[in-house]
Amino acid sequence: MNKEVIFELHSLYRDNFRITGYKFGKGNKSVCIIGAMRGNEVQQLYTCSQLINELKKLEKKGAITRNNEILVIPCINTYGMNIGKRFCTTDNVDINRMFSETEYVGTSRKIAEGIFEKVQGYTYGIQFASFYMQGTFIPHVRMMETGYQNPSLANLFGLKYVLIRKPTPSDTAILNYNWQMGSTNAFSVYTNSTDKIDEKSAKHVVVAVLRFLTRMGIIKYNCHNGYISSVINEEILKSVISETSGIYRRLKNPGDSVERGEILGEVLDPYEGKAISQIISSTDGIIFFAHTSPLVMENEVVYKIIRRIHE
Repeated sequence: MNKEVIFELHSLYRDNFRITGYKFGKGNKSVCIIGAMRGNEVQQLYTCSQLINELKKLEKKGAITRNNEILVIPCINTYGMNIGKRFCTTDNVDINRMFSETEYVGTSRKIAEGIFEKVQGYTYGIQFASFYMQGTFIPHVRMMETGYQNPSLANLFGLKYVLIRKPTPSDTAILNYNWQMGSTNAFSVYTNSTDKIDEKSAKHVVVAVLRFLTRMGIIKYNCHNGYISSVINEEILKSVISETSGIYRRLKNPGDSVERGEILGEVLDPYEGKAISQIISSTDGIIFFAHTSPLVMENEVVYKIIRRIHE
């Protein structure tokens, strides 16, 4: 293993901004794995650290096959991580929205540009990503429908679901999209947490990545086969909306099977404590995403449900 600073930005009033990468093996640029890109992605950082720990053990055993290089970057937004700020601390811009050509020349763009120079050209790219809404997911692999996506490769992670979604105009600026445009097979892997550590799902994802690397012939690792993934399009996810604001009481979790008309949660009056609204399932299916904040706003998405195929 080689630990090296892959990007450095000089600072006048504090220590320089450094992004550290860990390289395993030598040879062709086989896979690049990125952990936390936002300052609140503690789970993604933790998951990446556990993956590095496993890769160190495998390298000592000689289990990384010849002519394969693995680059792992546990954290990109180190300043933000230190103070719990989600976006870049100097310009308050999401680094993951700065990977396309733009006239903007702020710090976040410089970081994205410097990182992309180092991570492009790999055969596979894996990002431990987080969702913009606060909540938990079923661990899954997500790909964008760019014309270059390959769901059959995503199946090799052995997670329950592979989600395909159409990119929006703003998505053309993110790492996953630009990786694909550069002929890298890019995958976003989601655990069921962001700002809190969930060791069970982190381990689940680490094993999934090691399983993928094994099946691609990059490492030698013994593990069970995992799941036969169900490939779903984002359009089949049914959003369940809160009708009012208040204190939120969740009754269901990701992975739970629900029926149309079933009560999924309640909204309580924040002053009087009584239930003022119920969250009702509008379809039969499986909970894919669940809101976790103790408060909920009116018309906020609190669940996303994988609808039954017969619908």
